[in-house]
Amino acid sequence: MRSRSLTTGFLAAALLMLAVLAWLVMLVPSEDGVREWTESLNPGGWMAWTFPTALFFWVIAALLLAFTWLAIRSPETPRKGLLGIWTTRGDRLFISLLGSAFINLAWLGFGGTPAWGGLILSLIYAAAVFRWV
Repeated sequence: MRSRSLTTGFLAAALLMLAVLAWLVMLVPSEDGVREWTESLNPGGWMAWTFPTALFFWVIAALLLAFTWLAIRSPETPRKGLLGIWTTRGDRLFISLLGSAFINLAWLGFGGTPAWGGLILSLIYAAAVFRWV
């Protein structure tokens, strides 16, 4: 019975996350039917929130929710990887996010535009961390 209520709770959380994503998409300003994805979601606000910035935080929240669900559904035992430290899925997620932040900052710092290159390198790095660390 506990498993069913837990699954129902995570399903409700997932639906809420989808509703938040839909709300964020609706906030994107449009001009002549064309969405301006990099325009401010809150013109004149204290922070220049754009859709890519909001999507970044939404993805991190979705990852935390998914990894929590995974940890409850199929607990894992830590494994010793390439770095010689014992890590779990959550540890590898943290290492991936931290490393990806530095990769993207370095990409921008060395003048790499567009930023898609940094994103692609970050995804390759995350795949490597989850495979070998």
